[in-house]
Amino acid sequence: MVTLFSDLHMHSCLSPCGSDDMTPANICGMAHIKGLEMIAVTDHNAARNLPYVKACADAYGLLLIPGMEITTREEVHMLGYFPDVPAALDFGEFLKGHMPKGKNRPDFFGHQYVMNEDDEVLGEEETLLIGASDLPLSKLAALVREFGGVPVPAHINRGANGVLVNLGFLPEDPGFTAVEVSKYLPCAHGPQAGRIVLHSSDAHYLGDIYEAEEQVTLRERSAAAFLEYLKNPPPPSV
Repeated sequence: MVTLFSDLHMHSCLSPCGSDDMTPANICGMAHIKGLEMIAVTDHNAARNLPYVKACADAYGLLLIPGMEITTREEVHMLGYFPDVPAALDFGEFLKGHMPKGKNRPDFFGHQYVMNEDDEVLGEEETLLIGASDLPLSKLAALVREFGGVPVPAHINRGANGVLVNLGFLPEDPGFTAVEVSKYLPCAHGPQAGRIVLHSSDAHYLGDIYEAEEQVTLRERSAAAFLEYLKNPPPPSV
């Protein structure tokens, strides 16, 4: 067994709301400085920076969990964690066909940079990434699983895009085995019972990345072990 300090929800400069300083190299460098051992970069509805984050994570000895923050038709945010970068990229390409076709306005929403491991701009995503897909929560959860991943509702107790705020409850139908909870806010209705609970930074700026404070214990140091962990929650306490 191995216990890893982690931050499993952060945004790179590909997300329009992410700082331009959130480059693959800067994210991994800051995570290393802060003592983290496992990270997930989860850009909005896209995965194009993940190959370069993986190169930087490997250089710093960090375990990268390839991820994405997906917006459902109900405008609920859901994290998808994938077994490897190719699976996340494949899901990102699939999701393109279910997203609005409107163009990004960098002057209003922010840039959507694709950057390599040397902080060189390779391009800029033209389609606005923060819109809602045309797929409902239950269907998207099933699709993440079809691509080998695990779906996790994001910041369920925070903001207009948290499922408890948006829908007022956590639907049982998708069969979520894990949820992300904002630890500094109350979480009503007890949706954590019988589920893995993640606490992450949702960092959009380098300074917001968590210090070494949240730990996850896995059977081995691998993305596969993390996905296995998410699929096997503890029984609810009586």
